[in-house]
Amino acid sequence: MNHSNNMPDLSVELCGVRLKNPILTASGTFGYGKEYAQFYDINVLGGICTKGITKEKREGNPSPRIAETPCGMLNSVGLQNPGVDGFIRDDVPFLQTLSTAVIANIAGKTEEDYCYTAERVSALDCVKMVELNISCPNVKAGGMAFGVLPESVQRITRAVKKHCVKPLMVKLSPNVANIADNARAAEQGGADCVSLINTVGGMAIDWRARKPILANVCGGLSGPAVKPIALKMVYEVHKAVRLPIVGLGGIMTADDVMEFLVAGATAVQVGSANIFDPMAGVNLVNELTNLCKRCNINTLRDLTGTLNA
Repeated sequence: MNHSNNMPDLSVELCGVRLKNPILTASGTFGYGKEYAQFYDINVLGGICTKGITKEKREGNPSPRIAETPCGMLNSVGLQNPGVDGFIRDDVPFLQTLSTAVIANIAGKTEEDYCYTAERVSALDCVKMVELNISCPNVKAGGMAFGVLPESVQRITRAVKKHCVKPLMVKLSPNVANIADNARAAEQGGADCVSLINTVGGMAIDWRARKPILANVCGGLSGPAVKPIALKMVYEVHKAVRLPIVGLGGIMTADDVMEFLVAGATAVQVGSANIFDPMAGVNLVNELTNLCKRCNINTLRDLTGTLNA
């Protein structure tokens, strides 16, 4: 039995990296950590995933590039970032001061871009893992995203793995024929773990103006609207591969976190919630602690994959 003075053990291990709890922030919703450190001590989190880093600096897409939708939001930010040199110069000094795990998210237009960026960021002491965003259009393959076909998932994973000296997490897109096939392809390519799901393709329209709301026309849907899709895909991937899974998609409450763990996730990423409420991360850690106490759960990691289905 768990007595009220006993703190439940929220720690989990992901690819040999110990996280004090399973709450990570999702790439693109937390900047490089500095912005949110003004609100609370971000070291209470299990870890942070940086905004996507590319080889060269990118300005991103024209605005408007965020739109609210029922139960969620659409974004087409377009990977605005300072490039790997700017990241190392301006953001790494701050990240080096953190005691929480730093996961560097990388993106690119070509295989060579990805490999270059992986090599640079994985060599940094403060980076514990690299997350591979394969939802980017492959310019050499006519713009089809690297993450759509299992063959391309396996190829990009294998190529990047050779240049990455830290554990490699492959972030899977839900906009595919069969996410389990793509997870297996990442596993065969040498991924150390997978994160899912990235945003679901969507759009919003101002019918009076006969115009799309986003300047880029279409964007990625995130928030509570996508949670049922994400849970189903985490469950499917858990059955298909032996890799640890990081689940994300619409997580707002401690109960949401528990659902993802039971479905097969080892840890979770919190995305849109940070945009709705800058305190979302720390609130979730506290909520999770209280929920474990109430439910007499002493060690959180025992929940992973315990769904009876």
